[in-house]
Amino acid sequence: MNLNHYLSVEEISVSTRLQNYINGAFVAASGAGDFELTSPVTGERVALSPVSDAADVDAAFAAARIAFSSWKSVTPSERQRCLLALADKLEQHSDELVEAQHRNTGQPRRIIAAEEVAAGADQLRFFAGAARLLEGRGAAEYLEGHTSYVRREPVGVVAQITPWNFPLMMALWKIGPALAAGNTIVLKPSETTPESTLVLARLAGEVLPAGVFNVVLGDSSTGALLTDHDTPAMVAITGSVRAGQAVAASAAKSVKRTHLELGGKAPAVVFADADLHKAAELILTFGTFNAGQDCTAVTRVLVQDSVHDEFVELLATQAAKLTTGDPDDAKNDYGPLNNARHFETVRTKLQRIPDHTTVVTGGVPAEDAKGFFVQPTIITGVRQDDQLVQEETFAPVLTVQPFSTEEEAITLANGVDYALASSVWTTNQGQAMRVSRDLDFGCVWVNTHLLLVAEMPHGGFKSSGYGKDLSLYSVEEYTRVKHVMHAVD
Repeated sequence: MNLNHYLSVEEISVSTRLQNYINGAFVAASGAGDFELTSPVTGERVALSPVSDAADVDAAFAAARIAFSSWKSVTPSERQRCLLALADKLEQHSDELVEAQHRNTGQPRRIIAAEEVAAGADQLRFFAGAARLLEGRGAAEYLEGHTSYVRREPVGVVAQITPWNFPLMMALWKIGPALAAGNTIVLKPSETTPESTLVLARLAGEVLPAGVFNVVLGDSSTGALLTDHDTPAMVAITGSVRAGQAVAASAAKSVKRTHLELGGKAPAVVFADADLHKAAELILTFGTFNAGQDCTAVTRVLVQDSVHDEFVELLATQAAKLTTGDPDDAKNDYGPLNNARHFETVRTKLQRIPDHTTVVTGGVPAEDAKGFFVQPTIITGVRQDDQLVQEETFAPVLTVQPFSTEEEAITLANGVDYALASSVWTTNQGQAMRVSRDLDFGCVWVNTHLLLVAEMPHGGFKSSGYGKDLSLYSVEEYTRVKHVMHAVD
């Protein structure tokens, strides 16, 4: 089915084949393969998405390359105007964006509206302002008789790949700073969650010149075509460590710049003097938000041994209050896992937990459950080298480990390959300062977790990748620095 526009939710049928957005228009993909989009709530097919081929990718990059020749010279104030207009359109079309994404993710609609549409519009407005705040060293005579200054320039055409856990938000985190800096974009959303990105593309096309923002649909093979292509000067991805490694290896062949925001295994370090009731409530909330499909979600609870048993009971009490699995998303605190493959991976991990562990609540999903829902799961008795501790589960699954001393807590917290996010729970200010300093993570929260603001950077260390999303740091990542020197005599 050839479409000349992106259909509304009501118009889409299970036979619909979604389209790419290239050079300001929706166009049918030339790739022959299709990917079935299924509802995580019911498991039923909702649409078909194409697997774009080399010809599709070539066309998108050609459009972006042509558009860059003029977009790079657009003034910061004009780029600001475009981003502010796009933010307004997000709010005006909130219901459409929410429904498109809900079809693909099963997330509660109120969560999409608040955490991705409304928050995304706010973040775009921040990037709109950031477009006019690029910084460099002041012009001066650093060498006698010569004046030097720094130019910050867009890197060029950028390839971007986004994940399925927060499709709209991750797209906005990518395009906001890239557009603010004057780049043009070819973006590939996750194969299981493309629809809100297509709505975003249509709205962006109403305020941006043709070719500035392009979207190609497909699976990992399409992503490889993006990273291998000669055109992009930079590849940015939010995804798994394995996906990031593949992007980095491919980009290295042509010395492309990369921006990698990868997985996490966030610890919450709970000391005995913390407000335990409040900590338990918030940690369960932050560990199960979006069904735990968040690289910053609490996944490892490290609690001082003197209050270990009490805190486990408090966590179990909070878990019993959470609701998921209802087809009516208004009744759910969080929705399903995104897709059947991920659901089966989580199921297998839960079936293979070691005998030395104890499942306090939750566990293996019911065999006859409809949709990809997992109950909040708390597991105690884990060891530091267990798979559940060392590897990202990406589900509402929390492990609990005791510690005796501050030093032991830091050792356990840092003893994984990931280093994206963490939190400290204590009423001792000195302890909070010391532990925040020693935790080897890109973000440390104190007596809270997961909260983000546009003004502050988000990104990790070690296997969690490098590069910062949000803040002025992210805009700078999409620029290159040029030194210009003038002889004054």
